[in-house]
Amino acid sequence: MLKALRTEALRQFQEEGYYSPVDVIPAEEVREYRARVEEFEAAQGGPLGGLQRNKTHLLFKWLDDLVHDDRIVDIMEDILGPDILCWNTLVWTKEPGTGQYVSWHQDSNYWGLAGGEVVTAWLALSEASEEAGCMRVLPGTHLGPPLKHEDLYQDNNMLTRGQEITQGIDESHAVAMPLKPGQMSLHNIRLAHASGPNLSDDRRMGISFHYMPAKAMQSVGQWDSAALVRGEDRFNHFEHTPRVAAEGDADAAAYHAKAAEAVRQVLYHGAENMTAKL
Repeated sequence: MLKALRTEALRQFQEEGYYSPVDVIPAEEVREYRARVEEFEAAQGGPLGGLQRNKTHLLFKWLDDLVHDDRIVDIMEDILGPDILCWNTLVWTKEPGTGQYVSWHQDSNYWGLAGGEVVTAWLALSEASEEAGCMRVLPGTHLGPPLKHEDLYQDNNMLTRGQEITQGIDESHAVAMPLKPGQMSLHNIRLAHASGPNLSDDRRMGISFHYMPAKAMQSVGQWDSAALVRGEDRFNHFEHTPRVAAEGDADAAAYHAKAAEAVRQVLYHGAENMTAKL
């Protein structure tokens, strides 16, 4: 029996590779999360960037709690089964008027994850409208072979290597996934997706959570980590990330430095330039 998704939603996710929107967090609660991010940014004198953007749940207790939150994990269980890991959390802040965008790409080409489906759940902390540059997807591309990518390293591209699908994109088939604060979109990491620049007057802020079954493994690098969020891990392909005891947890922050660097090494594996966005 499904815990959170309707049968039709699960069917669409499996056949088309995405489902959106999903109401997850009340708007007043998500406003508090945005405020906490912006308070942290104000204290450090600038936005979250570099290695801070990956494994970010190890820097904030409230985000680590969300990684394990039943409201999200129940959805993941409907898709992935009872034994679930969260590989990564990634903060996305697209500033208005900067021209920042995300090119068409498939995450599966760069994350090194194998042996099980991987699902991205993208939670909006602010309005992610089409004007603000919400995500767009090409339904069904998760079922075909990997599409050809090139590393272009454009200045305004938010992706690490400026990785871009250079063949096989038909924009007429693209589907936009606008979100209200507190809503979430779901997509398979093999699905081709992109997002345009933020033309609104507000920051477009969101957090992506990347969940996978415990049987999944990392095919790049010698070491990687993931949070066990439900069930058992009988495979031990990943070291389990620690729970964050309190805001400012020094031990979790130290672990974050190691874990985020491991992600950087994975994302830049085989790249000519490792000095770009992360």
